[in-house]
This record gives sequence, C-alpha cells and structure tokens, in this order.
Amino acid sequence: MPSNEHIAEHPAPVNPYTAADVLSILREQNWLDAEPSPGHLAFCERAAALLGHFATDRLGLLELLRLLFAYDAAQILQTVDAHTVLSRYAARDVIRNVALFLLDPAPFTSDRFKEVVTRMKATLEVRGRDLFHPIRLALAGCPGEGELDRVILLLDEAAALTFAVPVKSTRVRILEFCSVLD
Repeated sequence: MPSNEHIAEHPAPVNPYTAADVLSILREQNWLDAEPSPGHLAFCERAAALLGHFATDRLGLLELLRLLFAYDAAQILQTVDAHTVLSRYAARDVIRNVALFLLDPAPFTSDRFKEVVTRMKATLEVRGRDLFHPIRLALAGCPGEGELDRVILLLDEAAALTFAVPVKSTRVRILEFCSVLD
C-alpha cells in the first residue's frame, strides 16, 4: 500500500484582515466619520470575515468595500460589462425575478440568497454566469465572481447603519436598477 507521506496538506487560507482593518478603511475613505457604534463594529467584523479571503491586498479590500458605498445604476448601465451581461440568455428575466423577490423588505441573508438562486434555477433554468452575473451586476454594481456575493450579503446590514455615505439596501438597488433599465 502506498504511503501518504508525499501528499502535502493544504491548510485553509488565512484571512489577513480584521475588523480593525475594515474600520480603518471606513475612516480613511470618510465613509464613517463618527465614533463606531456596536453595530458598526459588528459590521466591520462580518465584513472582514466575508471579504478578507478574497482581497489579495489592502487595496483589494478597499475596492470590495467601495462596492457597498458607491452605487449608481445609471452609471453602471452605461458600462460595456453591463451591456455584455444584459445581452446574455435570460439576464433581464433574472433581474425581474430578483426584483419581485426583493419587494419583500426582509433582509437579504445567505438563506434568502440561496432561495433566490434555487428559484431561478428551477423557473428560468439558468445556471452559472447567466444566473449570477445579472444578480451581481444589479446588486453589487458589476459582474464578477463569488466575492461579489459576499458584498451583496453585507448590503442590508450596512444599509441599516448610519454612515457618512449611506449604503443602499438590496431592495433600493434593485428598484433603482430596474427604473433605469430600458
């Protein structure tokens, strides 16, 4: 029987970022100009946990956090990426279905996200980028990979807090997106 000694163990990647890093970025960008509340600190902890593994450096973490604070559907829809995503199979149907789902003002949690994805797979028979890119475009502001799903999961939590630059909730974002979508 062969030995397993030659198989290297691959430990889970270590998240180099903490709530203090997120709080520092919020202050540097003037997104938080007051003393952080317990809610802000909890948000910073969750943001570091959700986004830290996806940021290759501090600038990468800043760019992911920027997606929370900078959202303008009209500008988003002027990009080549938006046109590319919207030209794909069932993209507008995905966005309409997400909008209908988000009319319920309940926070957009991981469980609700899974519910949306499951529903779309069953009713629209879309998978992969045809499903996820329209959702990410409408809610995070750009198409991309799984790190944007983590950004989306932070939106409602951040929107419930008071920041110097208000964060638009998932519901507000999808309504704004649909209102400028032709």
